[in-house]
Amino acid sequence: MLTKTHHVAIICSDYRRSREFYVEKLGFDVVREVWREDRQDYLTMLRSGEVVLELFTKPTAPQRPTQPEALGLRHLAFQVENVEDTAAWLNSRGIETEPIRTDTINGGRMTFFKDPDGLPLELHE
Repeated sequence: MLTKTHHVAIICSDYRRSREFYVEKLGFDVVREVWREDRQDYLTMLRSGEVVLELFTKPTAPQRPTQPEALGLRHLAFQVENVEDTAAWLNSRGIETEPIRTDTINGGRMTFFKDPDGLPLELHE
C-alpha cells in the first residue's frame, strides 16, 4: 500500500530562476538534471532530507489561478523545527514570508512564502 510520498512535481516557467530559488536559496541538492530534447525542457530532481522535488521547466505553461482557488493541489508544506528561525533564514535570502501564525486545527506555528512562479509554500512546526 501507500507508505510515503515519493516526490512532488512542480512546473516552473524559468529554469535559472527556479534552480537558484530551490538550490541556492532553499538549500536543495541536485540529484539529477536532464535536458529533454524531445520536450525542450529540463527535468531537475532535487532533495533536501527526505523531501524530493521534481522540477519541470515549461515557459509556456498557463498561469496558476489564485483567487478563487482552483481544485487540486493547494500548497506544499515543509516541516521545520522552528518556524521563526526558518522564516528569518528565508528572509535573509530575500524570500518574503507572511506573518507567523498558529495552526488552530493541526497545532504548531506556520507561515507561507512563494516560489518564483507564485506557488504557495508553507513552513510548519
